[in-house]
Amino acid sequence: MEIIGGLLAGGFIGAVLGFIGAGGAMLTVPILLYIFDFTPQSAPTAALAVVFFAALSGLIPKIRSKEVLFREAFIIWALGLSTNIIFSILVYRLSNSVLTTGLAIVLITAATTMLIKPIAGTEKKIPFLWLLLISLIIGMITGLFGIGGGFLAIPVLVLFFKVPQGKAAGTSLAIIAINSITAFFGHYQSWNDVNWVVPMSMTVAAVIIARMASIKSGQVNPVLLKKAFAILLYTIAIFTLIQTWVIA
Repeated sequence: MEIIGGLLAGGFIGAVLGFIGAGGAMLTVPILLYIFDFTPQSAPTAALAVVFFAALSGLIPKIRSKEVLFREAFIIWALGLSTNIIFSILVYRLSNSVLTTGLAIVLITAATTMLIKPIAGTEKKIPFLWLLLISLIIGMITGLFGIGGGFLAIPVLVLFFKVPQGKAAGTSLAIIAINSITAFFGHYQSWNDVNWVVPMSMTVAAVIIARMASIKSGQVNPVLLKKAFAILLYTIAIFTLIQTWVIA
């Protein structure tokens, strides 16, 4: 049952990553927490492994179609490396309620950014100061919550710097992949606490579906997808807060 559940969950996560280019870990962590009974410390560790392979799979067709800004992706990773590692270590000193509340806040923020209407226009290179700020924030949330940071990268690339949606999604997948593998090693303390049967099953399905969805993403209305995903994130955030402060 764990394997079947992992496959179903992984397929859903892969579809989100492939079509939207972000959001995989934001679903993976709550699924591991509330369906598979992972702890707030072990769930991000397992999620990082799942999302890394799923993002990598979805990234391949984007590379082939030249929709990845490698320079920006690696700069964001490098500038956020310090906060990524620091918060990956710090996470084990925080209480469960702090972690789940923080996760809910991140989900609400991500859902809100999904509802912002992109501004059409020509491409513009990302200024260094914006890159620095974005990188530090992405590194922090990746280290704390096992989230790759695509939800921050995409709206900044599309809304403020007018990068086409396809290229923004491809660059987001690159950022997610390298940020996730970095934070995974930062979470080495919980490797032995993870039941790897579940995340391995999720990874297999996520990799396959993310690749298929990434190829077909251009045929789907991105605005409709984002609205539906935003509603889902709001719902999960509310459930997380209730679970943390009302039921617990």
